[in-house]
Amino acid sequence: MELSVRFFALYRERAGCSVTGVSVEPGATVADLLNTVREQFPRLAPPDVQIVVAVNEEYAEPDTPLSAGDEICLIPPVSGG
Repeated sequence: MELSVRFFALYRERAGCSVTGVSVEPGATVADLLNTVREQFPRLAPPDVQIVVAVNEEYAEPDTPLSAGDEICLIPPVSGG
């Protein structure tokens, strides 16, 4: 299943693009997607950093199942005051 993944802010800079296609198996979860994205973009985030994922404009947990056509966004941690 091919999914479109959007990168925001720092992740966009590190990936070198704002959108990419990612192939995952049918029935894949957010965790599966993140494993694939981290393989494709090893500089995206250190292994100990939890990447925030939104699926169809809702924050998603690692065990959230994905479907073809889902809108997926990867959001870096926010800091500041």
